[in-house]
Amino acid sequence: MAYNVNSMKAEEFINNEEIMECLDYARKNKDNMELVYEILEKAKKAKGISHKEAAVLLECDNPEANAEIRKLAAEIKERFYGRRIVMFAPLYLSNYCVNSCTYCPYHHKNKHIPRKKLTQEEIKNEVIALQDMGHKRLAIESGEDPVNNPLEYILESIETIYSVKHKNGAIRRVNVNIAATTVENYTRLKDAGIGTYILFQETYNKKAYEKLHPAGPKHDYAYHTEAMDRAMEGGIDDVGIGVLFGLEMYRYELVGILMHAEHLEAVHGVGPHTISVPRVCPADDIDTADFDNAVPDGIFEKIVAIIRIAVPYTGMIISTRESQQTREKVLKLGISQISGGSRTSVGGYVEPVRDDSSAQFDVSDTRTLDEVTRWLMELGYIPSFCTACYRAGRTGDRFMSLLKSGQIVNCCQPNALMTLKEYLEDYAAEDTKRIGEELITKEILKVPDENVRKKALEYLNEMDGGKRDFRF
Repeated sequence: MAYNVNSMKAEEFINNEEIMECLDYARKNKDNMELVYEILEKAKKAKGISHKEAAVLLECDNPEANAEIRKLAAEIKERFYGRRIVMFAPLYLSNYCVNSCTYCPYHHKNKHIPRKKLTQEEIKNEVIALQDMGHKRLAIESGEDPVNNPLEYILESIETIYSVKHKNGAIRRVNVNIAATTVENYTRLKDAGIGTYILFQETYNKKAYEKLHPAGPKHDYAYHTEAMDRAMEGGIDDVGIGVLFGLEMYRYELVGILMHAEHLEAVHGVGPHTISVPRVCPADDIDTADFDNAVPDGIFEKIVAIIRIAVPYTGMIISTRESQQTREKVLKLGISQISGGSRTSVGGYVEPVRDDSSAQFDVSDTRTLDEVTRWLMELGYIPSFCTACYRAGRTGDRFMSLLKSGQIVNCCQPNALMTLKEYLEDYAAEDTKRIGEELITKEILKVPDENVRKKALEYLNEMDGGKRDFRF
């Protein structure tokens, strides 16, 4: 099969021969500094670079060029996302699963892990616990099991989550990370009011993919890889992609994920809303020593930087799989969303003591949401609990057009500060509140539009009086 970015067939828009040719081209040109700096000059326009150009930058080992890659990634991140970091938490509904993924403890042959599925009442309790932390945005997760976790269960759970109003708390955006499904089912998810539909490819290498998924519905490479096209056909215009770095060679995965982004842009007119960059980590029944494609920290940071350069407008997510130290390094290179206070076990938020017996993976960063929020502010970032664009219908191409034009800052900056103010007033520890108030006072003055800035200041004053949920 020949490479075709506009094709709807997985093996044509993620074409193995094209990837191998790109990797060979990159190896041959890794010392071609004229080409490397030509690519970097193109990247400075912040319009993105191709998967082939990205492969060259990844292969290049020139220290000066690599320093320029990091510098440029930081500049592009600042240009489009400023110092704002969106906060979220995963919510695991069920770990019942019929697949046999060799890297995931949920695989159906694992008899060690206790299987659990939350009732709607238990979901309410989890949501209350998350609201009491201060969260406004969730990503719900579930194993693939048509008997225990049918779509009807997911839809009912979404309705339950949105229905819970506790004190000043409310979950305003529910993103969904569940198995590939049909166009009809994606339409039902859209009608349920989801934010982003998230599905990790795990690996773009078809042979490796089929070996890593030896049985179960997830074994079907094409059906899984073409899921985002069906999601968009079903009306979901915010989709999130990702690979699990460490399963296959990272060079292959970087080219693959950028080809996927290019395909979505070419066919649907809008690329991925988010790209996630998890790495393989230990979990029950899973030993990372079984995977020999581990990605060293330095390479991982470079991957983040190159993705930011290649797709400047796309949000990038880092999870609590990574340590505080690693998360701090990649924040400046391109990450725009971060989880805080996360539990990766089913029913984990209501437990006063962390119980990881049903966890999907080990959490490296175990700090509370308040600790993560304070840490971000001490680093000069603005923790944002904003969900305004989704609630105002600024999704898909409407969101991207505002982002690309630079006008989004007049929405995002004040919205970030106002939702941070909500967090400080309702949930923060005293030290966190003090740091946050100082940050808001300084950052509100950076809103470019004078009228927006003036109105935002009025809203912030009203929030001192107890009012909530202002947005632009």
